[in-house]
Amino acid sequence: MKFQLYLSSLFSQVKGCHWWISILLWMALVAPAQASVILRIAIERGVNQVKVGSSTTGIIKDSTGRTLGQLPAMSAYYAQAVPGGVALDKWQSGLFWIEPTGKGFVYIGDRWYRGRTLVVPTEKGLTAVNWVDDQEYLYSVIGGEMDARWPSEALKAQAIAARTYALYEREKQRKNPIYDLGSSPDRWQIYKGVISESPATYAAVDATAGQVLTYQNRIILSVFHACSGGHTENVEDVWGNTLPYLRAVQDYDQNISECNWVKTFSPAEINAKFPTVGNVKEMIPETYSPFRSVKVLKIVGDKGAKVLQGEEVRTALKLKSTRFNVTKGADGSFVLQGLGFGHALGMSQWGAYNLARRGANHLQILGHYYQGVALTPIQAR
Repeated sequence: MKFQLYLSSLFSQVKGCHWWISILLWMALVAPAQASVILRIAIERGVNQVKVGSSTTGIIKDSTGRTLGQLPAMSAYYAQAVPGGVALDKWQSGLFWIEPTGKGFVYIGDRWYRGRTLVVPTEKGLTAVNWVDDQEYLYSVIGGEMDARWPSEALKAQAIAARTYALYEREKQRKNPIYDLGSSPDRWQIYKGVISESPATYAAVDATAGQVLTYQNRIILSVFHACSGGHTENVEDVWGNTLPYLRAVQDYDQNISECNWVKTFSPAEINAKFPTVGNVKEMIPETYSPFRSVKVLKIVGDKGAKVLQGEEVRTALKLKSTRFNVTKGADGSFVLQGLGFGHALGMSQWGAYNLARRGANHLQILGHYYQGVALTPIQAR
């Protein structure tokens, strides 16, 4: 089945402005690619169909690299899962590559990306993967993870942390035949494509090209979070495992509105999340980290109890952080008042912002949040 529409009209609807395509072309001219590591980013996973296209003429290739034809510039088509592979317009193959000519962009789902596209069948449908140079990937990630108007030293620190994290995941996924990372912020870094690029993100990424953080000559798990609420955590108090470079340190993210939060749960809301406990009577923080984050939370009902531990405390209740106090309202509700946003491990982004404003450079910021690490050139394999 063929379905065609104009990317320009699609994107103008999303952005509400018709001058976006000229911005894309401007970005292509001003942002050089410098790194040599290719990353495979899964943009859509396990879907029945996905919209794909190219801003310039797109070359369609099969699994052998043979050219099958071309997609017209600024048009989108649905790639669909079919028995034995993928259907795209008039072609059917085990998989498809879409490669833009010149300095074009590819279109996946509802966004533009640099690099090229691989559409491949998986057990649950189709997966659309953006193959992109790590520098060009980071042009987008930095703008997704930080406000591009923040101090340049904070953006540089984010660039190195994000590059290190991406290459750590790439090594971890070495046996994955399809992708290295995804694009959803719940599990990976925020990757929105060219829409989150800017001159400031180009400058930060280019200034730190090829630099990663290592500990004893191994790339580290350079996780980061929005803010910790005054002190980061030791990794074993959140995830259970010990890593020598993810140690608790003083943070500099106090008085940030996003880091102060209150969330109220009615007994019915807790019951819906944990029906086996029955009518909820108490929410009891049983164990704290040395820096007052809740390590173990016990939910007690008239039919039983549920114990949440570590990161599960935050994710199961969809809290901003695990640093909170619990009080009970007159109506029986549970009021959680907390500090921080995220898992509180590694670099605090708001902390980096404030340190940069105080005059710290990006190496000082990274050295503070990741203990005992070294700055090392990429050695891709």
